[in-house]
Amino acid sequence: MSQQILFRRRSVLRMTAAGLAAGATAGCAAISIVPEPPQLYTLTPKSTFDPGLPAVDWQLLVEPPVAAAGLDTVRIALSPTPTTVDYYASVAWTDRAPAMVQRLLVESFENSGKIVGVSRDAIGLRSDYVLSGDLREFQAEEWNGAGTRARVRFNAKLITMPERQIVASETFEFVEPATGAGFEGVIAAFDQALGKTMRRVVEWTLVQGERHRNGAAGSS
Repeated sequence: MSQQILFRRRSVLRMTAAGLAAGATAGCAAISIVPEPPQLYTLTPKSTFDPGLPAVDWQLLVEPPVAAAGLDTVRIALSPTPTTVDYYASVAWTDRAPAMVQRLLVESFENSGKIVGVSRDAIGLRSDYVLSGDLREFQAEEWNGAGTRARVRFNAKLITMPERQIVASETFEFVEPATGAGFEGVIAAFDQALGKTMRRVVEWTLVQGERHRNGAAGSS
């Protein structure tokens, strides 16, 4: 074998080794810039209600609320002005906001102890009523110089089945200031605002459903 051929083979080997080293270095660099996963947050279901609520024997299906694209996300929304939406960095909800609210509503109905037949629509419950909702506000706000606060606005519609007729509709809105230091205070404000909203939704649904049930029975 000639020296020229040996020289060429050694050159190829050196180039291959250099390429592998460069690739390994690039791989290490890529790994080093992978961002940290966000800190995940969830909220709590409501567990205290008016003790005078009626106990009902009908079944309820809770649909996932409709929300605008800016709220239909796992990102935690922040409104720095009345017409803009931003998001907190490095934090997120454990689920898309409408799905999280749907789950917490179902748990809140269960915690009331006044209804046994309640479920999410995905379960396929054969229901007497459907609770449909619009999650119209679900963000922290920092405008008007009033400090950081959480706002929740929820429009509820109680729909009879199988006719799919709306028998009652109501909008609930609560605003809670963030107290305490740091982002934990913002989450606490969300929990308070959503908790008050869910309590009103649960109580309103049970009262309206029972009123419609009794009215329908009386007119038959």
